[in-house]
Amino acid sequence: MSSPIRTTRTRTRLTAGLLLGGALVVALPLAASAHVHVTPENASAEASTTLTFSFSHGCDDSPTTGMIIDIPEGVTNVVPVADAGWSIARDVAENGTVTRVTFTADEPIENGIKGEVSIDARFSEQLAESDVPMPVTQLCVAGSTAWTEVAVDGGAEPESPAPVIAVGAVAAEDEHGGGHDSAAADHDETAIADAAPAAATSTDQTALWLGGGGLALGAIALIVAVLALVRRRRA
Repeated sequence: MSSPIRTTRTRTRLTAGLLLGGALVVALPLAASAHVHVTPENASAEASTTLTFSFSHGCDDSPTTGMIIDIPEGVTNVVPVADAGWSIARDVAENGTVTRVTFTADEPIENGIKGEVSIDARFSEQLAESDVPMPVTQLCVAGSTAWTEVAVDGGAEPESPAPVIAVGAVAAEDEHGGGHDSAAADHDETAIADAAPAAATSTDQTALWLGGGGLALGAIALIVAVLALVRRRRA
């Protein structure tokens, strides 16, 4: 027969184990979500793509104040997307290429609230069929986190992984402005569609004038006939 002291100790250990296990179950999803995510995660080479970087955490619970995106070589035509709540600064090289975009929050974004920033970018043909890391540094009221680490094949996931874009083959012609004939055809169809209502309106107005003229002539002829009949009777 077990003593009351051993029973109490056993219950205490079981309770502690359950609490620890529950804490791990909760902590694992939170740790997994503590990244800067990018959407979409795929892009075609030689095509413009809007990349959105999102987060829902701060730096060790400290509110987020800014996001710095370093632009890798081969990523060109970078245009930051203006959004309410952020101010934007760019670092531009001598050749006009944007090398860094800095987003500064108008107000610190609390931990647990989703924030996001976006840029338009074009991946060169040299980056086709490769994974391109997009280093991001998250600035906070207290401290910062550099999401710049790149996973090694077969290795564990880094603690602060950089968002990665899987760049595919060169985009089809109509994906990067090559579909001129199609655009011209659409323009011609639009012009015809726009002209059709105008032509119909012109036709309707002509018919209206002709109809009105016919009624006026008919009324005049009727008056002339009545006057002629009255004169004959008087004669």
